[in-house]
Amino acid sequence: MANKKIVIIGGPSTGKTTIIKHLEFIEEICLHEISRQVTQEAQQQGIDQLFLKNPLLFSQKLIEGRIKQYTDATKISVSRIFFDRGIPDVIAYMNYINKSYPSEFMDACEKYKYDHVFLLPPWEDIHKTDNERYESFDQAQRIHHHLYEVYSNFGYHCIEVPFGNVKERSDFILQNVL
Repeated sequence: MANKKIVIIGGPSTGKTTIIKHLEFIEEICLHEISRQVTQEAQQQGIDQLFLKNPLLFSQKLIEGRIKQYTDATKISVSRIFFDRGIPDVIAYMNYINKSYPSEFMDACEKYKYDHVFLLPPWEDIHKTDNERYESFDQAQRIHHHLYEVYSNFGYHCIEVPFGNVKERSDFILQNVL
């Protein structure tokens, strides 16, 4: 039996990683976001923001990493796996900055499908920036729009996660994946 692949999406600083960590704490299988790793590797090579300097290279690295996560997940014998961001996020961000990308990005979104998509809306009260997360709240709202649009265009029904503490939000997700 194939496991359910559940992706948690949202703009920057919406609580995705906090929810993923909580789900992991309660012994759910979770795959973590890779964009921070890609950003940090570039920073070690002297490139402050690879996404801003070379968005196509950054996005290619994300596509490759997320496809690997997805294929690795198919080999794990559990009923469900949670992902911190999915493959279509890459297209949403490229659309956000109005940059073109190769057709292989679209092909990857068509080939590797998720079973459930949970969308975390922008939340000003928890929004903050750091070395890898530099987007303002206004930018986070625009990214949210692009995420919703891209996932919808690929046929996903995005389930919006209401505001609340991490347990309430995690419980909402768990109750809606049954």
